[in-house]
Amino acid sequence: MRRFLDRLYAASSALAAACLASIVVVMLAQAGMREFGMLLRGADDIVGWLCAASAFLALGYTFRHGELVRVGLLIDRLPPAGRRRAEVGVLGLAVLVVGYILWAAASFVYESWQFEEVAQGLIQIPIWIPQMSFVAGALVFFVAVLDEFVVLVAGGMPAYRRAEEAHRSGIGTEQAP
Repeated sequence: MRRFLDRLYAASSALAAACLASIVVVMLAQAGMREFGMLLRGADDIVGWLCAASAFLALGYTFRHGELVRVGLLIDRLPPAGRRRAEVGVLGLAVLVVGYILWAAASFVYESWQFEEVAQGLIQIPIWIPQMSFVAGALVFFVAVLDEFVVLVAGGMPAYRRAEEAHRSGIGTEQAP
């Protein structure tokens, strides 16, 4: 199961990276075509959709690797037992909040599909198609938060904490001479 989840997070981050690379390609194509008096219609729409996709698809991987912004000022100062209880509470709350975000995103996209909404820009496609990246990203983020919650409740150390400790100790980072 661990291998599957790690691959899921990696695949989601790879898709996010592909979206970022696609933004570069579209913007360069748009700039290059302008030099020849041509127009890449819908480039702004495409870039906007890719930007949103890259942000949401990266959430799960970013969270697991301790790179998502977390406010640990209070939790980091607690003794180990208190920290564990606080983390269980906070991660439990995070599971609920991210679960709600996933439900809301899925409901939103379902309504777009149900009412056959079409994109308002130059590219007239069903809007639920680019919106699906929001649902996919929220789903992977939910799985990542739930994964960390289960690991913590089972007595393990969450991956984000291992990543933070490795970062603090300099493991995997370049050391200044």
